[in-house]
Amino acid sequence: MSSQTRFPAVPREDPTRPHAQGPRATPAQLVRSVLASLVGIAAFFVPFTVNGTNSIALDHIVTWFKGAVPQAVPWVLLAMVVAGAVWPFVQGTWRRSTTDLVFSAAKVVGAVVGCLIVFDRMPAWLADPGMGPFLWDKVVVSVGLLIPVGAVFLALLVGYGLMEFVGVLMQPVMRPVFRTPGRSAIDAVASFVGSYSLGLLITDRVYKEGRYSAQEAAIIATGFSTVSATFMVVVAKALDLMGHWSTYFWGSLVITFAVTAVTVHIWPLRSIPTTGYQGQEVEPEERPTGSRLAAAWRAADEQAATAPSLGRSIWENLRDGLLMAMAILPSILSVGLAGLLLAEYTPLFDWLAYVFYPITALLGLPEPMLAAKASALGIAEMFLPAALVADASMVTRFTVAVVCVSQIIFFSAVVPCILATEIPLRIRDLVIIWFERVVLTLLFTVPVAHVVF
Repeated sequence: MSSQTRFPAVPREDPTRPHAQGPRATPAQLVRSVLASLVGIAAFFVPFTVNGTNSIALDHIVTWFKGAVPQAVPWVLLAMVVAGAVWPFVQGTWRRSTTDLVFSAAKVVGAVVGCLIVFDRMPAWLADPGMGPFLWDKVVVSVGLLIPVGAVFLALLVGYGLMEFVGVLMQPVMRPVFRTPGRSAIDAVASFVGSYSLGLLITDRVYKEGRYSAQEAAIIATGFSTVSATFMVVVAKALDLMGHWSTYFWGSLVITFAVTAVTVHIWPLRSIPTTGYQGQEVEPEERPTGSRLAAAWRAADEQAATAPSLGRSIWENLRDGLLMAMAILPSILSVGLAGLLLAEYTPLFDWLAYVFYPITALLGLPEPMLAAKASALGIAEMFLPAALVADASMVTRFTVAVVCVSQIIFFSAVVPCILATEIPLRIRDLVIIWFERVVLTLLFTVPVAHVVF
């Protein structure tokens, strides 16, 4: 994504104090901001039914697009994959570090894999339904279409005062519990209702605007950017948990954020610098001295006064969304495929299972080794654990279903998404955070599963 593209910063004047004299929005600007924010909320957070499918507007738009031009979709996505593989060499970013070189090479491999899939020239091992077709149909198509479409509505959600308004209201919760600004609540909800890719798009943009520190952006990326509620339905159906949907959904949400509240206080997240993007000063969140609601409105009013035109904002977000999708897709087809191949053809995850086995056994899970292997499998692809325990006991199925969501980090998609941003997280950090999250999720979830089931 372009490091030069950012919304105008929120003015430095404290909007929460009576003497603050920041810019005030005109009536026309207020109407524009209110309408833009309402459309953004509706697109991300309001589910409705179309043709028997209940989902949010973004998902319906992507579904419509896939159905309207099904022959064009693979070629558009392949063009994005190839462009994403070439881009690091055009920009010269492959020279920055060894990690950049490795992932630039991996993107070239991903472009080759994409060509083999689209041109239907896959070798037998790649043509296996759980390999190339799974990555393309379930991950590449969804992420490749969702990010650019979501980026358009993202312009409305975060650029016209809503983030500032919510941020002031949520300060009493987000800062003491998660060590993040109140505005990060938008990221959390966008991920759960929309997609981790959209949540990361929000995080990366706000970080580069100077409104998150490096540590805050890392906490949000690894603590809030989980799979969407829509994909949770897929997991619940696979594990026959739809009869307990409310328990599963709210249990996953609470446990995911409880785990995040712990990981922010331990290494490596606690050691990430608190400086802003490229050393810039982080835009502070002021604490209101009077009415919090009035302070929230003043903050939103100032942002409405300085926000760019709708056309410019939508274009810049669409461009950044396309660039992010280009960066992510070839990585999914290489790094994600490598994880699936390791899970299928090597004993790596059988060995990793022994790391979690003492925990699953001590917690009294009915199938401790099965649950341990499922927990280990999640780092390759979040849906693999669900496939492994489909016939297990209800306690094990519920536990693994929550782990699928709460672990957040997996190599088939989220890791490439994070590495495509400017957030300073290394692969080592991501693996350690994944391990911490899985252990904590097991500790929090198994007692709940024993009580409920």
